[in-house]
Amino acid sequence: MAKLKLNYFKAYEKLTGLAVEEADLLIEAMRTFTEASGYSDTMEQMHEFENRGDDINHDIFTAAAVDFMPPFDREDVVSLAQALDNVLDYIDDVLGHMYVYDIRTMPEDALRFAELIKKSARALDHMMAEFHNFKKNKKFKQLVVDINSYEEEADVLYQEAMRRLHTEDNDDVMHVLVWSRIYERMEKCCDATEHAADIVSTILLKN
Repeated sequence: MAKLKLNYFKAYEKLTGLAVEEADLLIEAMRTFTEASGYSDTMEQMHEFENRGDDINHDIFTAAAVDFMPPFDREDVVSLAQALDNVLDYIDDVLGHMYVYDIRTMPEDALRFAELIKKSARALDHMMAEFHNFKKNKKFKQLVVDINSYEEEADVLYQEAMRRLHTEDNDDVMHVLVWSRIYERMEKCCDATEHAADIVSTILLKN
Protein backbone atom coordinates (compact mmCIF):
# COMPACT_ATOMS: atom_id res chain seq x y z
CA MET A 1 0.00 0.00 0.00
CA ALA A 2 1.33 3.44 -0.96
CA LYS A 3 2.15 5.74 1.91
CA LEU A 4 -0.20 8.72 2.29
CA LYS A 5 1.27 12.07 1.30
CA LEU A 6 2.19 14.15 4.34
CA ASN A 7 -0.01 17.18 5.01
CA TYR A 8 2.71 19.72 5.79
CA PHE A 9 0.27 22.32 7.08
CA LYS A 10 -1.22 19.88 9.60
CA ALA A 11 2.29 18.85 10.64
CA TYR A 12 3.25 22.47 11.27
CA GLU A 13 0.06 22.94 13.26
CA LYS A 14 0.93 19.92 15.41
CA LEU A 15 4.33 21.46 16.17
CA THR A 16 2.86 24.77 17.30
CA GLY A 17 0.18 22.94 19.28
CA LEU A 18 2.97 21.22 21.18
CA ALA A 19 4.63 24.60 21.77
CA VAL A 20 1.42 25.88 23.38
CA GLU A 21 1.28 22.79 25.60
CA GLU A 22 4.91 23.33 26.59
CA ALA A 23 4.24 26.98 27.43
CA ASP A 24 1.23 26.01 29.54
CA LEU A 25 3.31 23.39 31.34
CA LEU A 26 6.11 25.88 31.99
CA ILE A 27 3.68 28.34 33.60
CA GLU A 28 2.08 25.60 35.67
CA ALA A 29 5.50 24.44 36.88
CA MET A 30 6.49 27.98 37.85
CA ARG A 31 3.24 28.73 39.66
CA THR A 32 2.89 25.43 41.54
CA PHE A 33 6.54 24.74 42.36
CA THR A 34 7.35 23.41 45.82
CA GLU A 35 10.69 22.18 47.12
CA ALA A 36 9.15 18.78 47.77
CA SER A 37 7.96 18.30 44.19
CA GLY A 38 10.87 19.91 42.34
CA TYR A 39 10.74 19.79 38.54
CA SER A 40 11.50 16.12 37.82
CA ASP A 41 7.97 15.06 36.83
CA THR A 42 7.45 18.22 34.79
CA MET A 43 10.75 17.65 33.02
CA GLU A 44 9.52 14.23 31.85
CA GLN A 45 6.33 15.75 30.47
CA MET A 46 8.28 18.53 28.76
CA HIS A 47 10.71 16.06 27.17
CA GLU A 48 7.74 14.05 25.90
CA PHE A 49 6.44 17.11 24.06
CA GLU A 50 9.89 17.80 22.65
CA ASN A 51 10.32 14.20 21.50
CA ARG A 52 6.96 14.27 19.74
CA GLY A 53 8.09 17.44 18.01
CA ASP A 54 11.30 15.75 16.88
CA ASP A 55 9.25 12.91 15.35
CA ILE A 56 7.02 15.36 13.45
CA ASN A 57 10.06 17.30 12.27
CA HIS A 58 11.64 14.06 11.04
CA ASP A 59 8.46 13.23 9.09
CA ILE A 60 8.55 16.65 7.42
CA PHE A 61 12.23 16.32 6.51
CA THR A 62 11.70 12.82 5.13
CA ALA A 63 8.65 13.79 3.08
CA ALA A 64 10.27 16.94 1.70
CA ALA A 65 13.30 14.98 0.52
CA VAL A 66 11.21 12.83 -1.86
CA ASP A 67 8.12 14.96 -2.50
CA PHE A 68 7.81 15.76 -6.20
CA MET A 69 5.62 18.83 -5.55
CA PRO A 70 5.77 20.23 -2.02
CA PRO A 71 3.32 23.13 -1.32
CA PHE A 72 6.17 25.67 -1.59
CA ASP A 73 9.96 25.69 -1.96
CA ARG A 74 11.54 22.60 -0.45
CA GLU A 75 14.12 24.72 1.34
CA ASP A 76 11.36 26.78 2.98
CA VAL A 77 9.44 23.64 3.97
CA VAL A 78 12.48 22.42 5.88
CA SER A 79 13.46 25.84 7.29
CA LEU A 80 10.00 26.42 8.76
CA ALA A 81 9.91 22.95 10.31
CA GLN A 82 13.30 23.54 11.94
CA ALA A 83 12.26 26.98 13.18
CA LEU A 84 9.11 25.59 14.80
CA ASP A 85 11.09 22.75 16.36
CA ASN A 86 13.50 25.31 17.79
CA VAL A 87 10.60 26.95 19.64
CA LEU A 88 9.94 23.62 21.34
CA ASP A 89 13.61 23.16 22.16
CA TYR A 90 13.97 26.63 23.70
CA ILE A 91 10.91 26.30 25.94
CA ASP A 92 12.20 22.92 27.09
CA ASP A 93 15.59 24.55 27.71
CA VAL A 94 14.07 27.11 30.11
CA LEU A 95 12.64 24.39 32.34
CA GLY A 96 15.85 22.40 32.02
CA HIS A 97 17.88 25.28 33.40
CA MET A 98 15.42 25.82 36.23
CA TYR A 99 15.92 22.16 37.14
CA VAL A 100 19.72 22.24 36.83
CA TYR A 101 20.01 25.41 38.91
CA ASP A 102 17.59 23.98 41.50
CA ILE A 103 15.44 27.11 41.48
CA ARG A 104 13.90 27.86 44.91
CA THR A 105 12.49 31.35 44.26
CA MET A 106 10.27 32.65 41.46
CA PRO A 107 10.65 36.35 40.53
CA GLU A 108 7.53 38.09 39.24
CA ASP A 109 9.45 39.03 36.09
CA ALA A 110 9.94 35.33 35.33
CA LEU A 111 6.19 34.72 35.50
CA ARG A 112 5.57 37.73 33.25
CA PHE A 113 8.09 36.31 30.79
CA ALA A 114 6.41 32.89 30.85
CA GLU A 115 3.04 34.49 30.08
CA LEU A 116 4.61 36.33 27.14
CA ILE A 117 6.09 33.09 25.84
CA LYS A 118 2.61 31.56 26.03
CA LYS A 119 1.08 34.49 24.09
CA SER A 120 3.76 34.13 21.41
CA ALA A 121 3.22 30.38 21.14
CA ARG A 122 -0.55 30.82 20.88
CA ALA A 123 -0.20 33.48 18.18
CA LEU A 124 2.13 31.16 16.24
CA ASP A 125 -0.38 28.33 16.65
CA HIS A 126 -3.20 30.52 15.31
CA MET A 127 -0.96 31.41 12.37
CA MET A 128 -0.32 27.76 11.54
CA ALA A 129 -4.04 26.97 11.81
CA GLU A 130 -4.65 29.49 9.00
CA PHE A 131 -1.46 28.87 7.02
CA HIS A 132 -3.08 26.48 4.53
CA ASN A 133 -5.41 29.30 3.47
CA PHE A 134 -2.95 32.21 3.65
CA LYS A 135 -3.69 33.44 0.11
CA LYS A 136 -7.34 34.10 0.97
CA ASN A 137 -7.11 34.95 4.67
CA LYS A 138 -7.01 38.73 5.13
CA LYS A 139 -6.26 38.42 8.86
CA PHE A 140 -3.13 36.34 8.31
CA LYS A 141 -0.74 39.28 8.07
CA GLN A 142 -2.08 40.62 11.37
CA LEU A 143 -0.99 37.39 13.07
CA VAL A 144 2.55 38.04 11.85
CA VAL A 145 2.35 41.58 13.28
CA ASP A 146 1.10 40.22 16.62
CA ILE A 147 4.05 37.85 16.95
CA ASN A 148 6.52 40.64 16.12
CA SER A 149 4.91 42.86 18.78
CA TYR A 150 5.25 40.12 21.40
CA GLU A 151 8.95 39.81 20.56
CA GLU A 152 9.33 43.56 21.02
CA GLU A 153 7.58 43.26 24.40
CA ALA A 154 10.02 40.50 25.29
CA ASP A 155 12.98 42.76 24.46
CA VAL A 156 11.62 45.46 26.76
CA LEU A 157 10.80 42.99 29.54
CA TYR A 158 14.26 41.42 29.27
CA GLN A 159 15.92 44.79 29.72
CA GLU A 160 13.68 45.71 32.65
CA ALA A 161 14.08 42.32 34.34
CA MET A 162 17.86 42.36 33.98
CA ARG A 163 18.07 45.89 35.39
CA ARG A 164 15.90 44.98 38.38
CA LEU A 165 18.01 41.88 38.91
CA HIS A 166 21.25 43.88 39.02
CA THR A 167 20.05 46.99 40.85
CA GLU A 168 17.30 45.86 43.23
CA ASP A 169 17.35 42.08 43.65
CA ASN A 170 21.12 41.76 43.85
CA ASP A 171 21.83 40.63 47.43
CA ASP A 172 22.74 37.11 46.31
CA VAL A 173 25.35 36.87 43.52
CA MET A 174 24.26 33.36 42.52
CA HIS A 175 20.64 34.51 42.25
CA VAL A 176 21.73 37.24 39.85
CA LEU A 177 23.88 34.87 37.81
CA VAL A 178 21.26 32.12 37.59
CA TRP A 179 18.33 34.33 36.67
CA SER A 180 20.42 36.28 34.16
CA ARG A 181 20.96 33.02 32.28
CA ILE A 182 17.32 31.94 32.57
CA TYR A 183 16.03 35.32 31.35
CA GLU A 184 18.34 35.02 28.34
CA ARG A 185 16.76 31.69 27.49
CA MET A 186 13.24 33.01 27.99
CA GLU A 187 13.94 35.83 25.57
CA LYS A 188 15.24 33.29 23.05
CA CYS A 189 11.81 31.59 23.12
CA CYS A 190 10.15 34.80 21.89
CA ASP A 191 12.96 35.39 19.38
CA ALA A 192 12.36 31.88 18.03
CA THR A 193 8.64 32.48 17.48
CA GLU A 194 9.42 35.71 15.64
CA HIS A 195 12.00 33.91 13.48
CA ALA A 196 9.39 31.30 12.52
CA ALA A 197 6.92 34.08 11.68
CA ASP A 198 9.59 35.78 9.54
CA ILE A 199 10.07 32.57 7.55
CA VAL A 200 6.32 32.43 7.00
CA SER A 201 6.42 36.06 5.79
CA THR A 202 9.14 35.11 3.30
CA ILE A 203 7.01 32.23 2.04
CA LEU A 204 4.07 34.63 1.59
CA LEU A 205 6.22 36.99 -0.49
CA LYS A 206 7.46 34.14 -2.70
CA ASN A 207 3.94 32.85 -3.27
